[in-house]
Amino acid sequence: MQFGSAAACIKPKRAKRARGEVEGMSLEAMAARLEQSGEFRVLRKLSPTLAVEAPEGGLVRRGLFVDVETTGLDPAVDEIIELAMTPFSYGSDGRITAVGASFEGLRQPTDPIPAHITAITGIDDAMVAGQSIDPEEVARFADQADLVIAHNAAFDRRFLERFCPVFAAKPWACSMSQIDWGEEGHEGVKLAYLAMGAGFFYDGHRAVHDCAAGIALLASRLPRSGDRALARLLERARAPTWRIWAEGAPFDLKDVLKARGYRWNGDGLGGPKAWFTDVSEADKAAELDFLARDIGLGDREPLVRRVDAYDRFSERC
Repeated sequence: MQFGSAAACIKPKRAKRARGEVEGMSLEAMAARLEQSGEFRVLRKLSPTLAVEAPEGGLVRRGLFVDVETTGLDPAVDEIIELAMTPFSYGSDGRITAVGASFEGLRQPTDPIPAHITAITGIDDAMVAGQSIDPEEVARFADQADLVIAHNAAFDRRFLERFCPVFAAKPWACSMSQIDWGEEGHEGVKLAYLAMGAGFFYDGHRAVHDCAAGIALLASRLPRSGDRALARLLERARAPTWRIWAEGAPFDLKDVLKARGYRWNGDGLGGPKAWFTDVSEADKAAELDFLARDIGLGDREPLVRRVDAYDRFSERC
């Protein structure tokens, strides 16, 4: 009992001293100590102010990161319920030099917001009641952009082109598909997954937060190559690709086409109802040879279309 009483007197003092040491450390120092142990990985909350880099001469361009929340996946019938646009400046080397104030707005759709959309986005009918987004105001805000970027541009561009014509005249890039995240060690391409891989987390599924996270991701260095993510994106966005249609391909070879990365254009948008793929200039000849030799198109010339950033991800392509 005497030993137990002595221990009881000593332990609170040690605990108090330990708490004092923790309280005397900054949060960043605590995080660094945890990471140095090799037993923990710490995610930082995305800062409201992105640390930008100083420009290194050359032309500085204006980027616009956009994100929409919608009532569904089909731009022909579904509607935008939230739009955010965040402008930023960048150099040709992918160096982000400034981030501007965002545009954000809510919009009441024709029909009530589906429950599963509210569950995902947190946006309900009460939040959008009486709210609208002026396409002319959007056009003025987006007009000065040299490049529009979205995380899944094939989705956002089709909704935005229907909402405001300014987006049809802009070159676009996709931070989801135009960076080889798998090659850099990431296991998924969702924005939240990539953010965690880059060491931060954020409040997702609201448009302006997704824009902030997207720009922070583009400003980061890729984990394996060490390249700026935006530099890699710009390289892919600037290069033209070729869309090749396997029109007339035998039905029983569809699995061969799918395994090679072909997709089915069931709606007939931008081309025939057929399997198609996008390849680089360097791979164009080999792909045509594959269709002639392995798919049996022989001497038939498949439809081939040059695609650049002005048409990529749109319904025209």
